[in-house]
Amino acid sequence: MKKTVVLGASDNPTRYAYRAVHRLQQHGHEVVPVGIKNAEVGGLKIVTDKSEQIEDVDTVTLYVGPRHQPVWYDYILNLKPKRIIFNPGTENRELEQMAQDAAIETLHHCTLVMLASDSY
Repeated sequence: MKKTVVLGASDNPTRYAYRAVHRLQQHGHEVVPVGIKNAEVGGLKIVTDKSEQIEDVDTVTLYVGPRHQPVWYDYILNLKPKRIIFNPGTENRELEQMAQDAAIETLHHCTLVMLASDSY
């Protein structure tokens, strides 16, 4: 299955990132939650250290708004994912262009909808 970094992971059950971690796990995907809060979600510790190496990333799914994304640009691009999913509200033309320049596919979609429709 596809190793997915959930950027903006949260231990708050009302957040879409929380739901995404759980749904990805239910669909058999390996999940790496990444965020700024020392917490756990789906039984996984949220990675807060940007220097932590994560290998073989297929997808980065974004749950960080465009205003807060610039501090994550290098981190995201250095993961060398095959694709980045810009969930609703995370669209960012600058990051999208940087990703495309690095031969990373970009999608404007909703991870939860993709999982529900078997198009993930």
